[in-house]
Amino acid sequence: MSEKNPVKAVADKIAGVMHAGPAAGPEEGVPGKPAPVSPQLAEPVDPVEPLPPKADQSGPETVGPTGQPTGAEQARMAQSGAYLTTAQGTRLHDTDHSLKAGPRGPVLLQDHHLREKIMHFDHERIPERVVHARGSAAHGVFQSYGTAQAVSKAAFLARDVETPVFVRFSTVLGSRGSADTVRDTRGFATKFYTEEGVFDLVGNNIPVFFIQDAIKFPDVIHAGKPHPDREIPQAQSAHDTFWDFVSLHTEATHHTLWNMSDRGIPRSYRMMEGFGVHTFRLVNAQGTTTLVKFHWKPKLGVHSLVWEEAQILAGVDPDFHRRDLFDAIESGAFPQWELGIQTFPDTADQMFEGIDLLDSTKIVPEELAPVQPVGLLTLNANPSNFFAEVEQVAFHTGHLVPGIDATDDPLLAGRNFSYLDTQLTRLGGPNFPQLPINRTHAPVNDMQRDGFHQTAVHRGVAPYKPNSLDGGCPFFAGAETGAFIEVPVEVPAGRKVREAPASYGDHFSQPRMFWLSMTPVEREHIIAAYTFELAKCYEQAVKERTLAVLANIDPELCAQVAVGLGLPAPAATEPLVDARPSPALSQIGRTWPLDGRVIGIVTGQALDLAGVREAREAVLDAGMVPLVVAPAGGVLGDAGGEPVTVQRTFATARSVEFDALVFAGVPGAGADAYGARDAKAGAPRAPVSDPRVLALLTEAYQHGKALAGWGGAEALFDAAGIPAGEPGVVVTDGAQGLAPLLELLAAHRVWERFPAAA
Repeated sequence: MSEKNPVKAVADKIAGVMHAGPAAGPEEGVPGKPAPVSPQLAEPVDPVEPLPPKADQSGPETVGPTGQPTGAEQARMAQSGAYLTTAQGTRLHDTDHSLKAGPRGPVLLQDHHLREKIMHFDHERIPERVVHARGSAAHGVFQSYGTAQAVSKAAFLARDVETPVFVRFSTVLGSRGSADTVRDTRGFATKFYTEEGVFDLVGNNIPVFFIQDAIKFPDVIHAGKPHPDREIPQAQSAHDTFWDFVSLHTEATHHTLWNMSDRGIPRSYRMMEGFGVHTFRLVNAQGTTTLVKFHWKPKLGVHSLVWEEAQILAGVDPDFHRRDLFDAIESGAFPQWELGIQTFPDTADQMFEGIDLLDSTKIVPEELAPVQPVGLLTLNANPSNFFAEVEQVAFHTGHLVPGIDATDDPLLAGRNFSYLDTQLTRLGGPNFPQLPINRTHAPVNDMQRDGFHQTAVHRGVAPYKPNSLDGGCPFFAGAETGAFIEVPVEVPAGRKVREAPASYGDHFSQPRMFWLSMTPVEREHIIAAYTFELAKCYEQAVKERTLAVLANIDPELCAQVAVGLGLPAPAATEPLVDARPSPALSQIGRTWPLDGRVIGIVTGQALDLAGVREAREAVLDAGMVPLVVAPAGGVLGDAGGEPVTVQRTFATARSVEFDALVFAGVPGAGADAYGARDAKAGAPRAPVSDPRVLALLTEAYQHGKALAGWGGAEALFDAAGIPAGEPGVVVTDGAQGLAPLLELLAAHRVWERFPAAA
């Protein structure tokens, strides 16, 4: 039978491979198994040779460079040997720690393994960025308040100095063609074109990272990227290899928890915090040093999508965040962030209140070190050419200016190496700083010559120091003439070791603090995110191992995720920390400006167009964007005023693009309201309106969005099953009564509609 049924034959082959393993999964014969045998629960330690391919896998024919068959087995083209080696075949005993001068010392340049591993990783993709490939960007200006002058001599931080900037936002895991709204970390990279040279603040929307040492960066990205055999899933972490890694590598727990929170699906780039992640060192005019963490605080507040919105948007508008940014700038709702700093004494141990400031998996709660605003960033212009600007911009954590210096964070040390190295492949050589978007606004006399894509026409005959033939030029600068001089920090003495300090070993206290800082509804979202992601994994061992990690964060979190997975909840293996919540970590409970919010005004040809016009004006006056939704496109007109242009139809509108909906009466059904034309209209026709209007209303209600209406709109709400008096539903006598809707929008969502489990 299986010979005549190819699907059955493939299923039988897969099942046969699964039975060959020591612990066959629960769904034998189901495609999707990531490896030919199922893993054990614990990390394997007994050396074995590389596993064979799965039964459904093959490879290219083994031919030579000129197409001549070699007769070699395909296995000879794959990796070999049971032990980890360098590219030259030298066996390695460690790949988790860079070679440092003592556990807390700086990373040593002689670390050949770090160099080889990072170098190869940096050149794995052409021409996309290896990470942060999917992005968008805008031009703007940074205006300094002058409040940082006491701690930094950086010229762009002096009072009232305005500095041009270019800011790129991005996702980490997806390709350039992936969707914007996937659950992922977002990049938040800012290029300051200062008078002293370029300063790049290359951050994320999450203040911590998955790893503590850059030598593990290839590992975490390889784990998060699509499986190498199938190149799926795209732009998401809901798969076996990611959870296999983070469940075995528990220093990733803190970042993973942030990613599973609402922070992983931001509403907009405009409503997203940014963090420098690392601790940097500031130097003031007197030479005094201060340790610092950088924060970007959005003026619109920190808001997120709900998970269903993110999923719908990935299909109906995968460019949602890019479009939102560009549209907001074009409409004049310029996004703004305050740059803030947390400062700490530059002590010998580089600790603060028991927190290791060199550990990039830790934060310092704002209650212990308040964020002090030092300037305002405003994005006010879109790119004119996406490739020339957004794709060719090159950031580097080592692009520093006098007054800002690096610390011995081993993750930062690797980034300082990696960002330059990756441009050699991605941008074709060492002259990438000469691309227009990367050019500094300060004079350059660097004695660099030639190379691919050299666009400068240098003069003189002596690009070397010392020289007399060019009159001695260029000359060295001193501190008084703006030279960048590294802080002469004492280097701790010690043996060369691949180790981490003991303070790096705490992987659960801060994740627990984050969990305890969440409101009940935010905790529900985290539970749902873990449940969804782990349910997408194939291997039971990976799920069980992750539950063991969650048990060390909070027993309720672990128990609820376990229920969703149909697995028993394990007990904690470490004592639960009595962590103090940090209110600054929650996104709920405050009110924010409404600039750039999108309001859908739903109407029809025969309805109250005067009210629609009035509603549009009220929305515009509040700094928001009104979009009129009607049965068909074109314009709506009556004898009472100017025609009303329709921006969306019942066929094209989905609730996910609106922050609130206003119903100007009860529109009738559109002419295309039948299933063959539009499947959304294929539901049983409601007696009060077009089925797509009810779907729009119901979806917005379920996502916690504010709703308003007049002219009999109560009938719509009743038909959608929304009872009178529901939170966030405003029924008025006309468009003039929309003030309560604006108050609701200030809180972003009607959170009362999301009761947490008892």
